[in-house]
Amino acid sequence: MIPLAQMADAVLRTADGREKTALSRRLAAEWQAARDRGDTPEIGMATPPLHPARPAAPELLSPRDVPRRRPGTPEGRIALLHAVAHIELNAVDLHWDIIARFAQVPMPMGFYNDWVKAADEESKHFNLMCDCLEEMGSHYGALPAHAGMWRAAEDTVDDFMGRLAVVPMVLEARGLDVTPGMIEVFRKAKATSAVAALETIYAEEVAHVAYGSKWFHFLCGRHEEDPKERFHTLVRTYFHGALKPPFNEEKRAEAGIPPDFYWPLTETL
Repeated sequence: MIPLAQMADAVLRTADGREKTALSRRLAAEWQAARDRGDTPEIGMATPPLHPARPAAPELLSPRDVPRRRPGTPEGRIALLHAVAHIELNAVDLHWDIIARFAQVPMPMGFYNDWVKAADEESKHFNLMCDCLEEMGSHYGALPAHAGMWRAAEDTVDDFMGRLAVVPMVLEARGLDVTPGMIEVFRKAKATSAVAALETIYAEEVAHVAYGSKWFHFLCGRHEEDPKERFHTLVRTYFHGALKPPFNEEKRAEAGIPPDFYWPLTETL
């Protein structure tokens, strides 16, 4: 079994979405099987690419240039699923990247267990979205997508705590806020496959946000820093703009993020 950081690097260097997620799920299964046997696999080191390999399509556009479509139309619902698929594919890479990028920082084995599991689940989520798109006569890559998805990874390439603060605790937490509304869109359209897929994503994303909060607090403890103050400083440093309510306070609390972490960030300094 190759070291975990090299597994992560291999996923990051695979371009095709279905191939990337198939490799991700296979390597995650190998890791989990080893852990179930009581093994402590080697973490190792890697030199991951600054940008993960990507398929030729979708075309990546500036956020302001991505066409807006109304979710009340079939075309709008396809566009919404396509956007979620794009988010999930980026999440696969983000979770493997945090393993490879910061492998030099000693962490408990539970850290790696959590992010391998999260990457595996994001891989499943991407495939669920692709299946729904194909059921609706489309596919991932058929529409342009948001080019800014990897920006948080670029901005925090040298800051482990910044990565944890911005990716799971801000960006993924935002998913907890907006997914219930998306589920309702597809429920009204009687799109049962999409509803089931989005409900799976919604249920499993809470844990991914919780992993971010758990390991962020762990590192704050290691460095004897106040978690709330450090979180506010990092988000104001790396996140572009203010956080926008409404917030799903129940699910955020379930994930270990109390209101005094995010409400002060709704105002720009």
